[in-house]
Amino acid sequence: MTGHIGRREFITLLGGAAAAWPLVASAQQPGKLPTIGFLGAAPSIESQRVTAFEQRLRELGWIEGRTVAIEYRWAEGRNERYAENAAELVRLKVEVIVTSTTPPTLAAKQSTAVIPIVFAAVNDPVGTGLVASLPRPGGNVTGLANQMSDTSGKKLEFLREVLPGLRRLTIMANAGNPGSMLDMSEAQATARRLGLEVTTAEIRRAEDIVPAFGALRDRADALYLCPDALLNTNRVRINILAMGARLPTMHGHREYVEAGGLMSYGQSNQDQFRRAADFVDKILRGAKPADIPVEQPTKFDLIINLTAAKALGLDIPPTLLARADEVIE
Repeated sequence: MTGHIGRREFITLLGGAAAAWPLVASAQQPGKLPTIGFLGAAPSIESQRVTAFEQRLRELGWIEGRTVAIEYRWAEGRNERYAENAAELVRLKVEVIVTSTTPPTLAAKQSTAVIPIVFAAVNDPVGTGLVASLPRPGGNVTGLANQMSDTSGKKLEFLREVLPGLRRLTIMANAGNPGSMLDMSEAQATARRLGLEVTTAEIRRAEDIVPAFGALRDRADALYLCPDALLNTNRVRINILAMGARLPTMHGHREYVEAGGLMSYGQSNQDQFRRAADFVDKILRGAKPADIPVEQPTKFDLIINLTAAKALGLDIPPTLLARADEVIE
């Protein structure tokens, strides 16, 4: 690295390197940096999350190429690639594997019972069998839950504020993602309690998206999408199809709204990935995943796209706009 470096930065660098040094000395062959394996969906989905993760690692003294190495592997919207990518990271003997949602975390867990795994946003890690309990995960897996199912009531409440006449709701999910299917059943139960008619659309591949929209023509007043990497990879296409069908959409993450969706409500993924870096830091310094409690989200964002609202001929109530964390115009 060239250029002037301030005294404080130098001390920070030194502190980080010194703190990491005992581990590097004891656990590594000479010259090999401790390595983090990152099992991701696609760079187009996770670039902001990766930035937040790397920034927090730097604050903790882990600087890529200097005190730590990071190996990224992307599934590019194909769930079956998680298993291949996880097996490759295990062969590389990485010190820790970082994942985001349920499918890559399950793939990592099936690939290794030894290498620590940190997930950044998994829906119901106990119910999906990833951990024994939230306070004592018990195995080689820990991280941050995302309580998607707990947000379904809020999402439907926000939809009804925008659509007071909402009667018929379609819920779309990737049938291959246990976390999304859990969200679907929670949303279904909540919608029925509110007296809504519910239809579901299950997809497994990108090719299922267009036929799913064909099937729900004139059968819904709004569309609730359960967050998932396959849906996220195809978010632009989904939003175009929804707009063509005049369907207001409710999503779980901001990326969907940036890509033309109407609204999203859910935990801040940037915040979750920042916090995942703290888990990685503890593990690289010798903590065992079995002893690190799973944490819950603390920051939830409501994002509203006014351009999409205008295109759908919807007026967003000022009270709801006032509650939004971000309004896209």
